[in-house]
Amino acid sequence: MDPRPRSFYILAAVFVLFLIFLYGPTLTIAILSFQGPQGGLTFPMRGVSLHWFSDLFEEQAVGDIWGSFRRSFALGLLVMVTTVVVSVMGGLAFRKRFAGSTVLFYLIVTSLVIPSILISLGVGLIFSQVGLKVHWATSGFGAQLTWTLPFGLLIMFAVFNRFDRAYEEAARDLGASPWQTVRHVVLPIIAPSLIGVALFGFTLSYDEFARTLLTAGSYNTLPLEIFGMTTNVTTPVIFALGTLTTVFSFAVIGVFFLVLWLSGRRRARQGTDAGKGMV
Repeated sequence: MDPRPRSFYILAAVFVLFLIFLYGPTLTIAILSFQGPQGGLTFPMRGVSLHWFSDLFEEQAVGDIWGSFRRSFALGLLVMVTTVVVSVMGGLAFRKRFAGSTVLFYLIVTSLVIPSILISLGVGLIFSQVGLKVHWATSGFGAQLTWTLPFGLLIMFAVFNRFDRAYEEAARDLGASPWQTVRHVVLPIIAPSLIGVALFGFTLSYDEFARTLLTAGSYNTLPLEIFGMTTNVTTPVIFALGTLTTVFSFAVIGVFFLVLWLSGRRRARQGTDAGKGMV
């Protein structure tokens, strides 16, 4: 007799339904992207081929797919680096209470609860009013930081709240300067968290639509380009694009996990070598 209660199967069924709801649309798009040359946007499929993937690499009648991809990739890297650097600096700064720290903390968190489209509208209006050009690399960059920085800072706050300061004290006792302590002690210990912040920064930026809508200027990022294609493209080429971007997103996540794994192995090897040296 099965010892597991009935509630176990109910929860398992709910979880399976949740997975279908979560990944079903992505799987549907992936399946439809492999249609033959005469395929449409709905089932039933008309043949199976890679025609629409090859069509992506040809000149499109509408849109600038690869240009928008390059812009999103470059913007994602800029946002990622800025988010990591500012988050670490903010985490270090908030280790000690200072005048206005509580107000500053709530101001940081507030940007998460303000509707994204209002952030986009506000940043776009500010740039226009002061005479600056609305562009994906300036106003778009700033608007996306209002989304990624709070996540990065919250992660760093949690990391430094659990950080054992004995490591820093030991480094200073051995004659290390403040910068050497941060570089050789603090950063290696929090490296896995930094990789997580970098992943948050890049993926949130690469996927962001609402905060970029009114701040990208004349050149679309990839989410904006895909949105524009939904009103013009009537072939499965848009499904092929969705499949490729999904694969790219998973590849980026895989690269970050690989870096995290290699970092863990390196730390373990250094610990083993240090132990052998002491013996």
